[in-house]
Amino acid sequence: MPIYYKEYKEEVGLRRVDFLVEGKVLVELKAITILEDVHLAQILNYLKAYKLEVGLLINFGAKSLVTKRVIQTKNIV
Repeated sequence: MPIYYKEYKEEVGLRRVDFLVEGKVLVELKAITILEDVHLAQILNYLKAYKLEVGLLINFGAKSLVTKRVIQTKNIV
């Protein structure tokens, strides 16, 4: 997905998510020992950029599988 700065038409970068299910649920996969706030911020930014409400953060790196359902309701257009 291309990223544009505010209303300008100049592309400033690209974003890529791990999975986008049915165009409605964003899935972000991690393989780290502990999920940190930066990982939550990343999925929230992706939700905002893709204009989605629901995301799933899955971490395979902990002793047991960790999943977090993330809901982003602000600024959905």
